[in-house]
Amino acid sequence: EVQLQASGGGLVQAGGSLRLSCTASGFASDNYSIGWFRQAPGKQRKGISCISAGDGRTYSDAAVRGRFTISRDNAKNTVYLQMSSLKYEDTAVYYCAAGAGGGYEFWGRGTLVTVSS
Repeated sequence: EVQLQASGGGLVQAGGSLRLSCTASGFASDNYSIGWFRQAPGKQRKGISCISAGDGRTYSDAAVRGRFTISRDNAKNTVYLQMSSLKYEDTAVYYCAAGAGGGYEFWGRGTLVTVSS
């Protein structure tokens, strides 16, 4: 069974850090691009960072660039999102997704990140 599991969310004070994990099962995630998305209360889900298959190129949205770092450990079939200097506005449900080209085919359940001001 193909699954993606996002974990690592929690409650953190503004300025703090969290590391989210996206662990794949049932498929080799290194053959897929992995994206992190978030959905804040009352807002649409938005992509914030991604890492490509193969060469591992990364991209981060301007809202998180310089604060969030995406990386992957292919041996663990896991992609990480290291989040630092967290702000209240980073509060959201965070999702990861995997895609082999043209879009994201597999989605994991979200993990809630709450940043207290």
